[in-house]
Amino acid sequence: MSINNEVILRLENITKEFPGVLALDRVSLEVKQGEVHVLLGENGAGKSTLMKILCGVYKKDGGKIFIDNKEVTINGVKDAEKLGIGIIHQEFNLLPFRDIAQNIYLGKEPRKNLKLVDVIDRSVMYKKCRELLDSLEINIKEYALVKDLGVAQKQMVEIAKALSSEVKILIMDEPTATLTKNEIDKLFNIIMQLKAKGVSIIYISHRLEEIKMIGDRVTVLRDGKYIGTVEVCDTSTDELVKMMVGRKIENLYNRTYNKIGKEALRVEGLTLNKRIRDVSFKIHEGEIVGFYGLVGAGRTEVAKTVFGEYKPDKGSIFVFGRKLSKLTPTEAVKNKIGLLPEDRKEEGLTIKMSVKQNIVQASLKKVFPSGILKEDLELEISKKYIKELNIATPDAHKIVKNLSGGNQQKVVLAKWLLTESDIIIFDEPTRGIDVGAKAEIYEIMDELAKKGRAIMMISSDIKEIMGLTDRIYVMYQGKIVAEFDHQNYNQEEIISFAIGKGEKHG
Repeated sequence: MSINNEVILRLENITKEFPGVLALDRVSLEVKQGEVHVLLGENGAGKSTLMKILCGVYKKDGGKIFIDNKEVTINGVKDAEKLGIGIIHQEFNLLPFRDIAQNIYLGKEPRKNLKLVDVIDRSVMYKKCRELLDSLEINIKEYALVKDLGVAQKQMVEIAKALSSEVKILIMDEPTATLTKNEIDKLFNIIMQLKAKGVSIIYISHRLEEIKMIGDRVTVLRDGKYIGTVEVCDTSTDELVKMMVGRKIENLYNRTYNKIGKEALRVEGLTLNKRIRDVSFKIHEGEIVGFYGLVGAGRTEVAKTVFGEYKPDKGSIFVFGRKLSKLTPTEAVKNKIGLLPEDRKEEGLTIKMSVKQNIVQASLKKVFPSGILKEDLELEISKKYIKELNIATPDAHKIVKNLSGGNQQKVVLAKWLLTESDIIIFDEPTRGIDVGAKAEIYEIMDELAKKGRAIMMISSDIKEIMGLTDRIYVMYQGKIVAEFDHQNYNQEEIISFAIGKGEKHG
């Protein structure tokens, strides 16, 4: 519940237009002191745009902003910070070659006077950073370089960065997209502490179950318009989905369990540094096999080793019974293995290139054997996949950066379907994707399995991985510690193994 009914933030008729697109159409919002106010809507609904206006990244084209009943002008990030507005961005805003402390205190470093010269007080900065990380239960060294961190660790650093200053209003844009259940629990504890101090939190999420756990009120946007604000405790999940998408989604996990075909992928004794230890598993044609575990358990490392990005210390990989002698991405593609990586923008797409260029990127030799690019053929192929996967784009020439997360993921998938991949690895396939797009991705995965593709799926969403897979391998500290068949799924038991508390299974 909110601390009181005082409105700390009021947005009135906010309008924002980009070339050819009305992103926000007279949107209004009220946030009370000490509440968690959830902002809900599909990708492209205007949520992030509205928050970027509030934190000074974009300038509004129309409307008014009031804080503590006083109209304010926000012309940049510094203005927002002075007003006590902080944000945890969905896309990381960190410097890769600087350490964690330098990132957290960038532009606000503790200073000291040394022989009449004003310098950064490094000892104080690193001490403050360690105290902040400890308070958030973030077990990473303050001296660690950001480039060496995993996606979830970078997310926790973003959270620490936002909380390093005194904030009255904290915007969290998809803060749990890369976090495991344990890390989400830690974050929710932090949110409850902030609420107790009177901090107001605007929480953007696609995960409807989180809203019930953490939210006080929900405001829904659709196509840049305000749809309504409701109390969380008085509103069902079905009602929220209907407000979001304008229709009812009957069954999110509509998995068809198919007849399993022959063995497509077999991994034996895979070991990589200390990150993967003696990992063995099989995936058959028509199967969706899940890999569940905490961040750092080794799931992504297994995927990238199978795809040839990492060279293992020992172990063997077999594709349709044939041992792969070379482990490189090129060899993986030749052997019909495709990877949809966890960080699709950095690793799965060339973000400044068009939809059509990205789709043919992994198949240039196949599509253009002469080495001469034929734009009409490139366009024809792209249109086929745009239609087949229902990619929402005005045309194939659209720059991928400007698509929603769900549609970007479909472009990555189209790239691998064009290579005729028999084994497709999905690493966090619905990270940062709205509920409507999730349903589409799930349906596509189910259809691929029906057609005999072998699918390896990594997910930190326990409901998702239980709802979609035939089997689940649970990893802990680089090892597979349990295997579950879909007929025997038990959420509590799966999570117990993931945190190292389970008894021998599988």
